[in-house]
Amino acid sequence: MPLSAFDFGKKEKLRVVLVGTGVRGSSFWGKRLVSTYPDILEFVGLCDSNPGRLKYAQEYMGVTCMLYSDFDQMIRENKPDLVLVATKDSTHHEFIIKGLDQGIDVLTEKPLTTDEKKCQEIIDAERRSGKKLIIGFNYRWSPYNTKIKELLAEGSIGKLVSVDFHWYLNTYHGASYFRRWHGQKEYGGTLWVHKATHHFDLLNWWIDSDPFEVFAYGDLDFYGSKGPFRGDNCRICQHKEKCDFFWDITKDERMMDLYVKNEHHDHYIRDNCLFRKEINIYDKMSAQVKYRNNVSLNYSLTTYSPFEGWKVTFNGTKGRIDAWMDIPFIDDLNVDQAELHAQEMDQSGRVNTQNNPIILHNLWKKYERIEVKIERSGHGGGDKRLQEKIFLDPGMPDPLGRAAGLRDGVMSILIGIAARNSIESGEKVRIASLTDMEPRVKRI
Repeated sequence: MPLSAFDFGKKEKLRVVLVGTGVRGSSFWGKRLVSTYPDILEFVGLCDSNPGRLKYAQEYMGVTCMLYSDFDQMIRENKPDLVLVATKDSTHHEFIIKGLDQGIDVLTEKPLTTDEKKCQEIIDAERRSGKKLIIGFNYRWSPYNTKIKELLAEGSIGKLVSVDFHWYLNTYHGASYFRRWHGQKEYGGTLWVHKATHHFDLLNWWIDSDPFEVFAYGDLDFYGSKGPFRGDNCRICQHKEKCDFFWDITKDERMMDLYVKNEHHDHYIRDNCLFRKEINIYDKMSAQVKYRNNVSLNYSLTTYSPFEGWKVTFNGTKGRIDAWMDIPFIDDLNVDQAELHAQEMDQSGRVNTQNNPIILHNLWKKYERIEVKIERSGHGGGDKRLQEKIFLDPGMPDPLGRAAGLRDGVMSILIGIAARNSIESGEKVRIASLTDMEPRVKRI
């Protein structure tokens, strides 16, 4: 079990506290838990540095627990069984370490943290605490990604040799990272860490090995100072009539209530200019990763694609697997990109299913088209399955190893950190040089 606190055989409810009440914290780790698992857990404290967002989150989640700006005070007064961490990426380590050192199990939103020093501090904290840390990796739990894992695990293409993986963020979703704090390296560690940790975790899991060495390229070619003009924020920008990226936050009631109405507390602007000069992350990224089992990975991330989707190819000694999601010219799709993202993030419980193929092509044989039923809501159905494993049935069989603990979180971010370091140094970076957690040939 990743988390020893999840023993629902006990009579009382699991006592939970949440630190970080932004969109992800107040919805997926907040309101969804309150509405889905009222019989087995209760929130006994919420913590945030912004008092306005904190109060909004309390009302949005429908809880009556105490509100705190002081994390230590919240822990001291409530003695929780579990700490949920959903703060800014650069502060994850602070609350993870404090929770573990207080003898409490911790569940953190991805990414684990933003650099190798903080990563080592978390590794040390789990070792000395005797408690456990789990990472909220939801993509492993989607039916489509699970089917890919099953095909690889059963040896359908023989010994895996290489992987090509390409992720495309559209001009709606991709742009949103550059509006927010994620656009500054000191807060999100660049998208090599914040976004790509999802992808690298999937790849580590699919490849069934830890990464060994990384070489990468990256640059800022589209957003930030490369933009044609800039303003203070979209609401008051003098260029809104001619800017293709103008976003009217006033039409989004939740964003207005959660962020705009509380700007005066901490001056965090949610509809910031995509072309502000403070942006210092990469908007195009590519890397080569060598794994301990000698599999080679070619990876890229594009942040201003006309469509949102991804494709992956696995090459083996007996054939190949091709898989993809939402590639318009492959699937003959003509959908609104903003609506597509809204469906993925939907936590309402509505299930919108359809079939999506995986192509299995063995040597000297005709290819086989395997139809997989996928879900649109909640990150491809991964969100609800992740929470069911954690909170509803922690003892359920998990032969594919989808539950993610500390090693998974570490190895996923270390690829991104190594890629970032490689760009800055122009050299290959070995994963083992970043922390004292030695990469394994096999994951488990």
